[in-house]
Amino acid sequence: MRSFHTLIGLLLVIGATVAAGHALSRTSEQATSGAVGASSQASGGTLPKDIHPDTGNRFPAIKREELDEAGKKLYDTRGVADAFGPGAIRLYSPPVADAMTGLNDYLRRKSGLDPRLVELAILVTAREMDSEYVWTAHEPAAQKAGLAQAIIDTVKYRRPLTTLGEKEAVIVQLGRDSISKHKVGSDTFARALQLFGNQGVVNIVSLMGDYAATTILLNVSDQHVRPRDKSLLPIP
Repeated sequence: MRSFHTLIGLLLVIGATVAAGHALSRTSEQATSGAVGASSQASGGTLPKDIHPDTGNRFPAIKREELDEAGKKLYDTRGVADAFGPGAIRLYSPPVADAMTGLNDYLRRKSGLDPRLVELAILVTAREMDSEYVWTAHEPAAQKAGLAQAIIDTVKYRRPLTTLGEKEAVIVQLGRDSISKHKVGSDTFARALQLFGNQGVVNIVSLMGDYAATTILLNVSDQHVRPRDKSLLPIP
């Protein structure tokens, strides 16, 4: 339990660190490896030499027999799943996989936040961090959860929030301000607090931090979308 609480704190620090550095690095990242990755994913072109085709990233697919007993249990819990994405990568560190899976499950499914708003918080994080993999995975999930396409497109194309409801608008503003502007104004915080309460605000921001940490992992591994998928996020 202590390690779980420690990891939650670490995720919040990571999220804040990513937000602080993201705006400075966005331009150069898009001009180099990010641009190459986006073009190869969208066009179905040749992957970079250090990308494993069966994982779409720099890590080879992990083998069950290489894991300890705890790792094998996590491996089996995933069920039938391909080797793409953060869940497969985290199996290289079973304690991280275990703790982050538990945290993600709580924030997405057990925190009491409307599933539509859960997906909205994930999408605004993916948009502000230009994460093609996370966005492409979660736009369909958001649609399934009942989030209107007009709201999705407002986030995707960074449109004004004037047509959004109060809860939707404040979640998007929290993501835009904390990640891209590195500061949330008093008015935005007060509105969020009025709508969601203390625990709700912490849960929403922690969810964003969770996916900020996920995006770091995907960036380091240069994760590409699955060959059968088309990137749904325009970059920049």
